[in-house]
Amino acid sequence: MDHFTASDGTRIAFRDGGAGRPLLCLSGLTRTVKDFDYLAPHLPGVRMICMDYRGRGGSEWSGADTYKVPIEARDAIELLDHLELDQVPVLGTSRGGIIGMLLAAMAKDRLAGLCLNDVGPEIDPKGLAEIDLYLGRNPQARTHEEAAQAMARNLTDFRNVPHSRWLQEAQIHFVGTGESLEITYDPTLRNAFLEDYNAPAADLWPLFDALDGLPVALLRAENSNLLTPATTDEMRRRRPDLIHAEIPDRGHIPFLDEPASLAVIHAFLEATA
Repeated sequence: MDHFTASDGTRIAFRDGGAGRPLLCLSGLTRTVKDFDYLAPHLPGVRMICMDYRGRGGSEWSGADTYKVPIEARDAIELLDHLELDQVPVLGTSRGGIIGMLLAAMAKDRLAGLCLNDVGPEIDPKGLAEIDLYLGRNPQARTHEEAAQAMARNLTDFRNVPHSRWLQEAQIHFVGTGESLEITYDPTLRNAFLEDYNAPAADLWPLFDALDGLPVALLRAENSNLLTPATTDEMRRRRPDLIHAEIPDRGHIPFLDEPASLAVIHAFLEATA
């Protein structure tokens, strides 16, 4: 992992791997650069730049009042500045997609396009309510094996997922202490989430519309609890050129190495070349 220092002094971790055209990869709310581990082997010739948001993974904890999309978007721009990259395509998973849409509104010249992984301008409240159930809490499972079994049992929106993948997921998202498992992010992220959760929903459609003129792609999990078919239909109506696929047997979020996901991502990268 590499690091740079953001303009407010926070130390931000990132991974810069591969060679070729850069792709900025922005992860989900509680997640880390490892969100993209399954995808990396399928993108030879792509320089994948993945960032741990402040308070997550290897980045410094800076407090709940800084765990906000605009600040995380600023960190992303400052990472590009640090790497001396003028313009890149962005792959945004969940929260990363929202950050990507905001970048289109605040710094469109830095984007070559945006691929959204199971997220859009409207968030289904049911999905947010499910996030509220686990956010900021360590799992009850004491080992990665127990956590993998719990995932297979509880994440019923996912089908045909082998045990080996659930074990990988457990190892990615929880740190073992020897006696228990711990989350890989600052627990006060929950406070920042609840502040937004309890506020009136923001209108994000202008951010999506700000992508006009740029290639845009969308992966929607077939069983997503965050991105509804109605929102997807409206996105496709506004962008008839949207590169799109439904990812079968997946809930929020697809792993990105599914054949349908890879087809969209490759088409997106070709469109932004």
